[in-house]
Order: sequence, then structure tokens, then C-alpha cells
Amino acid sequence: MGKVSVTLNGRAFTIGCEDGQESYLRDLARHLDTHVTDLSKQVGQIGDLRLLLMASLVVVDELKTAQNRLEALESHLNRLKSENSSTPPDSPDADGLVEALNGISARLESLAADEAP
Repeated sequence: MGKVSVTLNGRAFTIGCEDGQESYLRDLARHLDTHVTDLSKQVGQIGDLRLLLMASLVVVDELKTAQNRLEALESHLNRLKSENSSTPPDSPDADGLVEALNGISARLESLAADEAP
């Protein structure tokens, strides 16, 4: 089991973690400490517990916002997949479209040949 030393609001804490997770835990602690530091600049030193509670609420708000954004993006992706997989009822099939383009091409070639000197 690994141990990590982190600093929150200027105070050092040692936390146990799974081996290999030390760097990730340090990153999480730095992120939380950034919020604690920002909050302490705004509201002053109102006690570690209150600052951590407020910072935790900010982090949970970030998480909730990210979850909502992810759900919206997944919904949009599913909608696009659905639209892409179904053929609109008014659109011609691919063979019909190729035939129509070939006909137009032949007609244009014919017109061009008729107008040639």
C-alpha cells in the first residue's frame, strides 16, 4: 500500500492509497487545494472544515456539470446515429440516385455535342 503526502490549506496530510495511484491522488489533492485556496482568498480563513466543505461542494458542482454535459453529448450522439442509420422516406435510394445522375450526365453531354461547332 502506498502513502502520499498532500497539502490542503497549508497543512500537510499523509494518505494511504493503492500502489501506483500516488500521482493521481496528488493531482486530486492539488485540484481540491486550488479550490480551498481560492475560497480562503474570497471568504478568509473560516476554519478548515468549512473551507473543505465549500471546496467539496464546488468540486461536486464541477462533477455534476460534467455529468450533465456528458449525458447531453451522449443523447446528441445517439440522435445523430439514429438519423444517420435510417433513410429518410422522401430521399431516393442510392441506385435511383446513380441512375438520375447518369441520365443528367448523358443529357448534358448530348447538349454539349449539339452545340459544338
